[in-house]
Parts: sequence; C-alpha cells; structure tokens
Amino acid sequence: MRERARGCLLGLAAGDALGAPAENLTPEEIRRRWGRLTEIEGGGTDDTEYAVFAASLLVRHGHELTPADVAAAYRSEIIPLVAGPMRGAGFSELGTIEALRRGLQPPLTGLTHSHGWSDGLAMRAAPYGVFCPGDPAEAARLVEQDGLVSGSGEGILGGRAVAGAVAAAMGGATPREVVLAALSVVPADSWTARNVVRACEALDAADAAEVVEALHRAVVVRHYPWTDVAPEAVALAMAAFLAGDGDVEAAVTFGVGLGRDADTIGAIAGAIAGASRGERGVPARWAARIGPVTGKCLPVVAGRHVLDVADELAEGL
Repeated sequence: MRERARGCLLGLAAGDALGAPAENLTPEEIRRRWGRLTEIEGGGTDDTEYAVFAASLLVRHGHELTPADVAAAYRSEIIPLVAGPMRGAGFSELGTIEALRRGLQPPLTGLTHSHGWSDGLAMRAAPYGVFCPGDPAEAARLVEQDGLVSGSGEGILGGRAVAGAVAAAMGGATPREVVLAALSVVPADSWTARNVVRACEALDAADAAEVVEALHRAVVVRHYPWTDVAPEAVALAMAAFLAGDGDVEAAVTFGVGLGRDADTIGAIAGAIAGASRGERGVPARWAARIGPVTGKCLPVVAGRHVLDVADELAEGL
C-alpha cells in the first residue's frame, strides 16, 4: 500500500507539473510547440498543493472527517495566510474563501458561488482514494465531505469519480475495472457519468490519428470560455488512463496532450496510474523533478513533499 500511495501522489505531482505549461492550450498548439510534451519544465500548480492539504485533513481526522472539519481548517490554516489574491487558485476555491470570510457554513459555502461544477475537488481527490484502498464507495463518501465546503453538483460528482477510481487502483483493479469503479459511485444519469462513458466509447471507436479530436467531440464544451469543467476534465483523464493501459508515462503524456485543463487532466491520470503501478511506475526522470511544494497558492503546505505525505497516509491505513 505504501508503494501504491507514493506512486499515486508522485504521479499526481508529475502530471500536474508536466501539464502546467499546456493549460488552456488546444491540442494543435501543444503539438506545434512540443510535438508530444514529455519532459517536466517547471513546478506544479494548486492541484498538487490542494492534494497535500486534503491529505493532511485525512491524517488528522481519518474516516470521521466532516465538512465542518474542512471548513475549520480553511479558516484556521488557509485564510489567515492569504493576505492578497490566491495565486493560481481555481474559481470554486476563490469563491469558497470569500464565502467563509462572510461567515457562511457548508454546504452554503459551496453553493453561494457559481462555480460548483469546477474540477477543484477532482484535482485533489486522489488522497481520499489512497486512504480507502479497494473501497471506492467509502473513498467517494469521504471526498464528498471535502467537496461540500467548496463545490456542488457535478463538481462533487467529479471528485467522487476520481476518488473511487484511485481506491480501485489501490486495490489492484485492472484499468477497465478502475473506470467501472468510478462510474459506480456517481449517478448513471449524471453529466459526469455520461461524459466518462462517451469518452470511453470514443477511445474505443476512433483511429489512433483521430482519437484526440474524437475525445474532444465527445465531451468538450467548446463554447464555454473556461476549461476547469469537472465532467470534462474527469472524462478526459479517465480516457487518458485507459489509453495508456494504466502505464504512468503513457497515460500522463496522452492526457496533457489533450490540452484544455491539461495540468488537472495530467494530475488525475497520473494519480490513478500511479496508484495502479506504484512508485516504481513513475518515470525516474519525472520523480527527480518533483521537490517540496512551494506554497505559492497555499502557504500552509509550503515545504511538504508528496512522498512524505503519501507515507503519512499509508501509515493510517
């Protein structure tokens, strides 16, 4: 379990860092700049920092975690250190900070802003799956406690799907079983579930040369100006995991090549594949580029390394 936990969070951090320079780009722009983006150029984003923060909540509260615990941690550990704008934070998290500052309590903190559908929960859902190896339902229940503070609706469902997938991968499920586990913890008629199914169908039906465009046709909301749409990012990450047949490098490079919210797609695909293959499945050259997080978005986690965080999670199993 320790090997898988370390692989999961290391894969998340690597996918986040690899995809960061491609965020909000189209696949055509990515191909023009890099051909295939395979080498980490810089550090990660809020995806990794929020995953570290989520893991700290689990270490403290375990299966007893509640939305009140999460809100209290935001108020005591995040808000006091945010003197100005949160650099790199997503819309849902920014809206949540303002709601908490106004004195609101969950679930209103996740409902009062208009970005509850964002992938902010999905990007940090992996630790909940790590904490519940082989139990997607409990992983989904736990991540929802976090999600009720900052999101709603499809944003929470996206987090549930990712946590369920990671839990299944931690338990040794095959790639197809992992995706089925993700679908098992969200309603079949939800936008999230429909997108995951569509992405899988597009992946199976399209020729290799046309698969990226087929995936975009299947799930991308082209007319919307922002890319952090949870049902879209989660479906593309699941497709990337399947396209790589669970291999970390193959899944992550495919995922970030899809563009859109590339760092989050890479982080989710990397987390699931890392949980499946373990720390040794993460390319050594990527692992060498992952250092302690800087805290540029969340100062409270500055100096923490994902491998140390993974070890703490594994000790609590």
